[in-house]
Amino acid sequence: MHLYSWNVNGFRAVRANGGWSWFESADADIVALQEVKAELADLPEEARVFPGYHVSWFSAAKKRGYSGVAVFSRLKPLAVNFDLPDPVWQGEGRLIHLELPRFHFFNVYFPNGQKDEGRLNYKLGYYEAFLRHAQEMRGTKPVVVCGDFNTAHRPVDLARPRENEKFSGFLPVERAWMDRFTAAGYLDTFRLLHGDLPGMYTWWSYRSRARESNTGWRIDYFFVSGELAGNVKNAWIDAATPGSDHCPVGLELEFEEE
Repeated sequence: MHLYSWNVNGFRAVRANGGWSWFESADADIVALQEVKAELADLPEEARVFPGYHVSWFSAAKKRGYSGVAVFSRLKPLAVNFDLPDPVWQGEGRLIHLELPRFHFFNVYFPNGQKDEGRLNYKLGYYEAFLRHAQEMRGTKPVVVCGDFNTAHRPVDLARPRENEKFSGFLPVERAWMDRFTAAGYLDTFRLLHGDLPGMYTWWSYRSRARESNTGWRIDYFFVSGELAGNVKNAWIDAATPGSDHCPVGLELEFEEE
């Protein structure tokens, strides 16, 4: 089973920038997108056709053209849910939860805390609410989580850790939550297979030609709950894929046939 996650920073934009040809070439079982920034109904008809996939699309209710997530799955979901259960964390189009036969699949665009202290606190609260919900779902079957976490976990996950210690995205309090998340038994699949391989990033600022110099951050992840550790066969970063300031990340899971 091949899974991909990609913050496209605008579904219309990634199509216009020539990045969407990647979708067909990926030949994935599941593709999760973040920051689609569009209502599915507002797209041209040709942009709403995804043969062979069950489409789940969730836009922000509070602000049109903001945030938004989507999942394309060749597997028919047993159930599809949107948002976290608590209304406090609803309305920004941040989460799609598919219940699949073998696991719960979460596609999440976690909040960005750079704007001000209020948004940082919202981000941290969202983190905690998500962990509680994931643990609750994990009581019924394993969990796969992907998306833009908006935090680089460790110094190896960004090019300039010292310069960014006081900025949201690499604050000690954000990284501490990532520590709690992994301590709860969620495995960073890329690090599980590749260890502390340096220079592996998933986001580059549009400023200062950061992508050309690989001055980036690894803030896009696939995590699996520990029960699936033996099912992880490959994890990778498609850094050369154009169309967004983020790049796709991939995961291969292998299961015995039932």
